[in-house]
Amino acid sequence: MKKKEGFFEAFSNWATAAAGSSAAFIIAVAIVVVWAVTGPLFHYSETWQLVINTGTTIVTFLMVFLIQKSQNKDSKAIHLKLNELLASHEGSSNRLVDSENLTEKELDRLHHFYAQLSTLAEEDNDLTRTHSIDAAEENHYRKSGSRQLKTK
Repeated sequence: MKKKEGFFEAFSNWATAAAGSSAAFIIAVAIVVVWAVTGPLFHYSETWQLVINTGTTIVTFLMVFLIQKSQNKDSKAIHLKLNELLASHEGSSNRLVDSENLTEKELDRLHHFYAQLSTLAEEDNDLTRTHSIDAAEENHYRKSGSRQLKTK
């Protein structure tokens, strides 16, 4: 089901893998060592310092965008996997599917609900009990007498 990648996508995937490799780290260390060793040859001149400063600035600038692209892709894949788990599990709340697109205020409200559920779960001292985000307190008292899950 994989689509053919475009040039930029293929290049960025290759660059991400290459930049995160042991070989890339060894090359970076070697460049710094060579630069440091050549210091006395160039009398620690401003040009000698400018070479490493310019090189590291350019690499850092490009890597910021490469890392961001990689993180965006990884984050999207994780969100899709979580959405699939939420959508496929009968007991989960579907309102959390696509929650990454909620506002900060909406996320804070959901966090408050889950903090309440956590408090109720701590009161139970039973990790096998579950609570629904909808009517958490009602379910808490109803479930406290029974371990059976309610089926719809």
